[in-house]
Amino acid sequence: MRQTLRRRTMTRTDRISAPWLDWPGTRAVMAALEAARPGGARFVGGCVRNPLRGVETDDIDIATQLKPDETLLALSDAGIRAIPTGIEHGTITAIVDSRPFEITSLRRDVETDGRRAVVAFTEDWAEDAQRRDFRLNAIYAAPDGRLHEIVPGSIEDAIEGRVIFIGDADQRLREDYLRILRFFRFNAWYGAGLDGEGLAACERQKDGLAKIAAERIWKELKRLMEAPDPSEALMAMEDTGVMTAVLPGASASELPSLVAVEQGAGLAPDPLRRLMAMVPRRPRDVQQMTAHLRLSNAEAGRLAQWAAPALTHVLGLPEKALRGLFYRHGAEAVLDRALIEAAQGPGAAAFEAVLRAAQDWQRPSFPIGGEDALAAGLKGPGIGDGLRALEEDWIASDFTLRRGELLARLSSRTE
Repeated sequence: MRQTLRRRTMTRTDRISAPWLDWPGTRAVMAALEAARPGGARFVGGCVRNPLRGVETDDIDIATQLKPDETLLALSDAGIRAIPTGIEHGTITAIVDSRPFEITSLRRDVETDGRRAVVAFTEDWAEDAQRRDFRLNAIYAAPDGRLHEIVPGSIEDAIEGRVIFIGDADQRLREDYLRILRFFRFNAWYGAGLDGEGLAACERQKDGLAKIAAERIWKELKRLMEAPDPSEALMAMEDTGVMTAVLPGASASELPSLVAVEQGAGLAPDPLRRLMAMVPRRPRDVQQMTAHLRLSNAEAGRLAQWAAPALTHVLGLPEKALRGLFYRHGAEAVLDRALIEAAQGPGAAAFEAVLRAAQDWQRPSFPIGGEDALAAGLKGPGIGDGLRALEEDWIASDFTLRRGELLARLSSRTE
């Protein structure tokens, strides 16, 4: 969900106005689809919802009455590159000027099991709308931006930020339990207060999340935690037991203060850092969370560095001590630790001192190596022991000891 939260007043509810409507690529794709079936292609989803909210986006989704093979043919006839990215579910991606346009045939669900759906293609816009999750996601727009409201209340929902399930909320969730997390994600990004009926349905259906693959859970959580301030949504997840279902042992209680520190320091939202604020800082718990969510190696490594027992309190340390920590643990791990620590009490001012030191930090290279140790006469385990001790001296000097001084100390260890 690539978007910029740049709000403007939206007064019209009969059409949208957005720069992407006039992109040459947009016009070319819609012209190709219109040539194959006049009136059979409309914009849908975030590219329609977001302009109603005054939010910019450049992800373009198109719904069409054409079947997938007809879509491929229409694009081919127009000389547009097409990739069958999800053709079994009716999705074709058109590429124009390196920009993707996702085109999906109208669908209705034939069978669902809470994880995936078996679909049949249809030409009925209402059938396609009724299978979607929230009313604000079921708004269509013609090539010129004119709106088509098939689900009553959907346009007003988008304008007002109401996240309301289409039809029976429990049924929508049983079709795809990941919609539970989508409910909280959309509220984090757009919501003007959580819908009570939807919230209650999420609580009732939360056990179904056990059917969803961990990778899909984490992907959805990351998108939720990228919101400017997801605190209310995540605390609601905790209150309803949804948090326990996806992040056992996690708590969102410190998240509001973390967001305040982030915003005070001018930091962009960071999902992994927000996860740190929600889980106990113990290596065993972090390892369990890493396995539970099947984090990437990079994500797991960053969490492990933050939870390292050797990385203790950071705030209030003099710059020399901070530079030692930056060298041993990496500036990112120290900043992560400092930010979480600041959220637990001291606040943004204490964190900003660490941030300034990190911005000025450039990791120096230890100027002594194994060949130097061998030349000095060290052997076997003494090589590693000698180099580690020498490196500690170098760190303690605030990296000021020169190579000659270090070599002299190395030689003295063999005397």
